[in-house]
Amino acid sequence: MKIAGLDTETTGLLNPEHRIIEIYIGMWDFETRARERVLKTRIDPERTIAADAQRVHGISSADLVGMPKFKAVAPHIVAFLGDCDLIVAHNGDEFDLPFINMELERTGYSKITTPSMDTMLLGRHATPNGKVPNLGELCFAYDVHYDPARAHAASYDVERMMDCFFKGVDWGWFKLKGAA
Repeated sequence: MKIAGLDTETTGLLNPEHRIIEIYIGMWDFETRARERVLKTRIDPERTIAADAQRVHGISSADLVGMPKFKAVAPHIVAFLGDCDLIVAHNGDEFDLPFINMELERTGYSKITTPSMDTMLLGRHATPNGKVPNLGELCFAYDVHYDPARAHAASYDVERMMDCFFKGVDWGWFKLKGAA
């Protein structure tokens, strides 16, 4: 089973006027837990970045000069995600995947329909009051090192999330159909 862990950084909230500015997708082999390959790129959004979004991820417009536009990256995203059996993302079902699908449709591609698991929505067990956990809270519950100073870089967030995901599978919190 091939599992894609993904995260995006964007110019703002889920809204047709906003764009993806960074995407990281790692492909893991479920049995060996080995990361086999990575798709990582920043993207020219062809628009400004909302101040609130920039405060979260720290990516400025100057950081995106010369980066490819989404239309050039889209076929690579589609091919990469087409090779996996499951997509794992923290807030993926309500943000990352809808954002990717919005961008794909905007550029003439079909939506991604690969099954997904959202470690945020399925991670309520990680908080004492049952609220959805942020990634730091999920890492704390799974004893995965989390550095807030490095958070919100797509690659860092995916690596930490996948450490939690695999522990969650081993500990019985995340259930996969057809997996051992």
